[in-house]
Amino acid sequence: MGSRSARLLTLIQALRRHRRPVTAQQLATELSVSVRTIYRDIDTLVAQGAPIAGEAGVGFVMRPGFLLPPLMFRDEEIEALILGSRWVAQLPDASLGRAAADAVAKIVAVLPDRLRHRVEDAGLFAVPRTAERDRIDAGIVREAIRDERKLRIAYLSDDDHETVRVVWPIAIAFFERVRVVVAWCELRQAFRHFRTDRITAAELTGERLARPRPQLLAEWKEAERLASLPTADRN
Repeated sequence: MGSRSARLLTLIQALRRHRRPVTAQQLATELSVSVRTIYRDIDTLVAQGAPIAGEAGVGFVMRPGFLLPPLMFRDEEIEALILGSRWVAQLPDASLGRAAADAVAKIVAVLPDRLRHRVEDAGLFAVPRTAERDRIDAGIVREAIRDERKLRIAYLSDDDHETVRVVWPIAIAFFERVRVVVAWCELRQAFRHFRTDRITAAELTGERLARPRPQLLAEWKEAERLASLPTADRN
């Protein structure tokens, strides 16, 4: 769900909590946005059929009985969601597997009966795989990626030599047997790929990345492109 869609849902819930008219300033404070954003979002909701009464400077109230429309999916979209969630559930990352199951449950809860049965009867299965087990909870890596924070990790090389490094994680690649963290390594001063099953410890440093993650991703992709070129073709 995009940030604006999430904000609109949060605004609906905020309006539902208030039985009396609530001002745009109160809503803006509650949602940590500007008053102008509240006015714009209320106009969007009204245009979509939300029964919101009131006006600027007075306050807004949502009349009871408003229900969000059920989510509508094509059969192939449902199959993709189910197969994807079942595949994620097979990963060694237990918290991500639980999150996938919870996400599907939330979607199923608002689907019409016909579509709900399509989810329950989907004949698509993810075959269990033998994969290397992680030594850490990969949730801390995903948190660092989301929040653009540095990680301090202890990492085992192929010959079991352990080094401690500060890295800037920007992505996780999921392969058949292993997961690989893509990160800028301060020790090597270059992008490196770290297998999660060889990370023996990880902690957030509290420091933000030196550059925005989208910029680092672009730099990594360019580095990978150049590395794939024949020597004579590199600039």
